[in-house]
Amino acid sequence: MSPYGSDRSPRRPMRRKLLQALTAGLVLATATGCTYKDFPRLGMPTPVTEEAPIILSLWQGSWAAALATGALVWGLILWSVFFHRRSRTKVEVPPQTRYNMPIEALYTVVPLIIVSVLFYFTARDESKLLNLDKPQHTINVVGYQWSWGFNYVEDVDGQAATPGKLPAELASLPDKYTKDFPAGAEGVYTKGVPSDRNPQTGNPGPTLWLPKGEKVRFILSSNDVIHSFWVVPFLFKQDVIPGHTNVFEVTPNQEGTFKGKCAELCGVDHARMLFNVKVVSPERYQQHLKELAEKGQTGFLPAGIEQTDPARNAETNKL
Repeated sequence: MSPYGSDRSPRRPMRRKLLQALTAGLVLATATGCTYKDFPRLGMPTPVTEEAPIILSLWQGSWAAALATGALVWGLILWSVFFHRRSRTKVEVPPQTRYNMPIEALYTVVPLIIVSVLFYFTARDESKLLNLDKPQHTINVVGYQWSWGFNYVEDVDGQAATPGKLPAELASLPDKYTKDFPAGAEGVYTKGVPSDRNPQTGNPGPTLWLPKGEKVRFILSSNDVIHSFWVVPFLFKQDVIPGHTNVFEVTPNQEGTFKGKCAELCGVDHARMLFNVKVVSPERYQQHLKELAEKGQTGFLPAGIEQTDPARNAETNKL
């Protein structure tokens, strides 16, 4: 038998397999549909709101930290493999290091520092994203098995005196959100079913309309189980929980029709809980509200499960 390391050694097939694997990896990386313009987003879609770049920046920073950590770890592994290989030292068992306190302290403290830095930036950005301001529009998103309803809380008829009080359908929403409703918000709605289709794109699900350049507050409520409201190019999703109201605000800055879906397993037809978001000019948005009113879709869908007043207003602190 030839000595290990000679021309007939197992190393040559191993090197050939390694070269083939590296070649396949290179082809896989370069054969994707990504262009050099897409690469900086690292798999994220193009943001379409003013708030989405905050999430994109956090995503990119997390990847940068992961790549730096990975390069360091792999560098140390490769350095150890190369400089402590048996054929170089001719030593059967190299010297063993035990109870090295500086090294043990290093690999305990460094991960804590990494996690703390990631936690800081995540908490900072989350506070920005969940900060509530005075919105120009309010939409109550209602999740139910297995589609979506959209209550446009708007003064469609232009008469601030109608209705005179909060509609019963919205009575399950906390007072701290309903007090910001515009005066005379009699509202219009869209009630979706899984078989709905967007007429322009043919994508399944109902279509939510939004005005470009104007801040929209989403009030999320559920009539049955936990869902999750996810508009993919918003780079943001939030759970829709029965008996608990989640809220966030965005300002769309790009017209177009975008896909949305439920991101929480909610039952047998969860995969059919799809919807579309159509961002249009403010003038076209107002026209759409009037079109819904002309179709008789005035008023509101029930916004959630019935609750006692103490339970409805249990969370008194503002986000």
